Amino acid sequence: MSRRRRSIAIIAPPTPGHLNPLQVLGARLIALGHRVTIVHTGGVARYVNTPEVGFAPLADGASDGLLDTYLSQLAAATGLLGITRMIAATARMTARLLDEAPAVLERIGAEAVIADAAEPAGGLIARRLGLPHVVSITGLPLMREENVPPPFLRWPYRPDGSGRARNRGGYRVSDLLMRPISGVLEQRRRAWRIDEEEEDGPLVHVAQCPRGLDFPRDELPPRFHYGGPWRNPVEPWVDRPDDPLPLIFCSLGSLQGSRKALFATMAAACAAVGARAVIGHGGGLTADEEAALPGDPLVRDYWPQEAVLRCCSAAMLHGGFNTVLDAVAARVPIVAVPIAFEQPGTAARLARIGAAKVVRWRGLTVRRLARALEEVLAERRYKEAAGKLADEMANAGGAKTAAAIVSAALVDRP
Repeated sequence: MSRRRRSIAIIAPPTPGHLNPLQVLGARLIALGHRVTIVHTGGVARYVNTPEVGFAPLADGASDGLLDTYLSQLAAATGLLGITRMIAATARMTARLLDEAPAVLERIGAEAVIADAAEPAGGLIARRLGLPHVVSITGLPLMREENVPPPFLRWPYRPDGSGRARNRGGYRVSDLLMRPISGVLEQRRRAWRIDEEEEDGPLVHVAQCPRGLDFPRDELPPRFHYGGPWRNPVEPWVDRPDDPLPLIFCSLGSLQGSRKALFATMAAACAAVGARAVIGHGGGLTADEEAALPGDPLVRDYWPQEAVLRCCSAAMLHGGFNTVLDAVAARVPIVAVPIAFEQPGTAARLARIGAAKVVRWRGLTVRRLARALEEVLAERRYKEAAGKLADEMANAGGAKTAAAIVSAALVDRP
């Protein structure tokens, strides 16, 4: 069997939540001798900040405007209208990758593909070019099972007849909503004469998600590997303030950071329980909006998230997967305020293992959020549940183990 190293293309959604951990994985693969290149619309270059990892743009050039428009549609993906617009925009992005990425992969000499599960174009492009591929799962596992609710819903795990009937209904609605994307994929399969049943699927699946966070599953694909966060070593929080108050990390991720009213509610709730909010808004607030936040919070565009969380007593989060993993790794209990995407599903899983108190963001009041925060601070079971999952993630090997699995699958392939 061939032992040669590979030129690997990464195809993933154009957001930091997917690209950041994939760059850590990519750097680990480069250390094993591979070459790794992210392929996407030109504007994505702004997120490729790992020097070892290459970037190859589609034929659309810089395309910052295209990317900014798409990201604004993702940020507005609440309510039926916002969701349908977001899905339509995602279908157009998938179509662009299907149309333009194959030529880019041929130009850069790609010999294998890492296809993130949240962007279905990757696997189909690999099959079109006859390349081996692996699936990366940077968020929740998206595999459909009758006992497992769709990930975008807050439903709890319920493996009985009523739960399965409820889940089947949820998947039917999901299928209807996702028809713009599935239609694009089916059209390309027909045009490229790719049989969906052919035996040329992914060599392995590697996930950031630890087994203990996911709902129980019985139908995972062969060679599926749960894991832990794909992160670089954590540096200390060097400019940590000398603050007598408990610190509460507050984040709405890279897409929802302009929700100034929700940040104000978080900051006021922290002050109400005698704590101080540490708010990272990802550039979503202006300087005047930062200054208007109540409770004298510490506010920045970005904090060294992993390091800051290690100094916090709790976290108030929208349920974005990477921030959740970082909070749990720091053994920090969570108040989850899910808004969109997989956040309700992540929150439901956190609630099941006891690591989070979940509250709804619509109509949220300072009083209700403060009560939830008081609960996770006072009841030790939340911190203990986070610590148990942190131990599992620490033993999973992170990006180093995931890279070794990917490399072995690709290098040992004839």
